[in-house]
Order: sequence, then structure tokens, then C-alpha cells
Amino acid sequence: MSSQSDLWFVYKGASFDLWNPDTGVYYASVDSAEISAHLQERRVRQHANKRSPFSEFAKEAIDSGETLPCLSPRIAFRDITNPTNTRTVVAALIPGQVVVTNQAPYLLWPKGTPTDEAFLLGVLSSMVLDWYARCVVELHLNFHILNNLPIPDPGAGHPIRDRVAEIAARLAACDDRYTGWAEEVGVPVGSANDEAAKYDLICELDACVAHLYGLDEDDLAVIYDTFSENVDYTDHHAAVLTHFRKLA
Repeated sequence: MSSQSDLWFVYKGASFDLWNPDTGVYYASVDSAEISAHLQERRVRQHANKRSPFSEFAKEAIDSGETLPCLSPRIAFRDITNPTNTRTVVAALIPGQVVVTNQAPYLLWPKGTPTDEAFLLGVLSSMVLDWYARCVVELHLNFHILNNLPIPDPGAGHPIRDRVAEIAARLAACDDRYTGWAEEVGVPVGSANDEAAKYDLICELDACVAHLYGLDEDDLAVIYDTFSENVDYTDHHAAVLTHFRKLA
């Protein structure tokens, strides 16, 4: 019988929220050794299948059990959603040593860096991207939809892209479970846990992403005026606009 320390939580969509990687709600728990062995066997088998995302990884990486995605932080998102929820795209950097159900698909990275991962998380978590997603999502956010969401990426070294990655990394790296990942991106752990600082970073993130999309102030007004029929985003719009004008 497994001890409590040998068990990993099984995440479902409700297990995480925007900038909250652990809501305390789980699908189940599973023996860590058994699930690791199962997942390793499965990805080794899938590596030969050209239709599998695991086929894009080097064989050396696949053969090493230390590179299992479940061992490290990774982006997951809620499959079940709709355009009338408070938010439609709900993504988070979930911690290592958890596994997920089909309702919480995650992203693999055969290429790229943790900084690229942080940048993508920042865009996916912005209200700017979410406004677009609300135009096309009905009840599910699957990979067919996710892969067609427009991601404005000017490339590494662009100052606003770098700022998006930094903000997202600071918001995501909330505790010691992210120490290694945060070091790779170059941010301190727990630096955005103060609620006021956290909210200001979220507003700045929206402003940065809006700039990357090439939006202007009229576009921002449309986003926040039409985002929801039930929530008034006037104050949030004003806070974002302050950051947006500084960037301009």
C-alpha cells in the first residue's frame, strides 16, 4: 500500500485557475511509481508514431524517464468551457509531480525554452487573447481550436515579448514547486504573491499583449466594453490603459 508521500494528485480542469495552479480540487490520486512507469512505457511506444507529438522528441530524451512531462511544470488548460464563463481560456502552469485527465490537456515542448513557455502562458492568460477565443469557442477548447488561436510572437529579444515572459513567469512561479523553472526563466519565486502587485502585473500583461497584437486604444475599448454582459471592466480597462500608454 502506497504512503501519502508516494501519491500524486490527478488534476481535472477545476484543479487550476488563472494564476492559481492548485485550487485544492482534484479528480483522484495515484501511485507515483506506477503512473510514471505507465506514462514512460506509453510515450516510448508512441515515439514511433509520426502522428504522436512525442515523435518530435529525440530518442535519447524519450528513453530517459527523467524527462517525463509530469515531473516538471507545464502549461495545462481547461477543455470544458464556454464563451459566457468569466473567462473562456483558462490556462495555468501546473506543478510537477501531478498528472492530468483528458479535461485538462497540457502542452509539450519538443523545442523552445522555459522563457518561450512563459511567453505563451502570458498570451493565453490575457483578456486580449480571451476576447478572440470567446468568438470561436462553444463548449470545449480542444487542440483544433487552440492551435488556430493567433499568437503574436515577434521573436526572442523583443522588449515587450520579454516583458510578457517575465510577468507571466513571476505570476506563475508562486511557490517552491517552481524553483527550477523560475531559475531558468530568470525570475524569483513568490515575487507576485502580494494581491495588489499581482493585479498590477495582470493589467500590465494585458497592455503588453495588446501592443504585440498591434491594437490601439479604440480596440481596447471594444474588448473591455464587450467582454461580458455581466461584469463591468471599466476600472480594469483604465488600469490597462495606463500601462498601454506608458508602452506607447
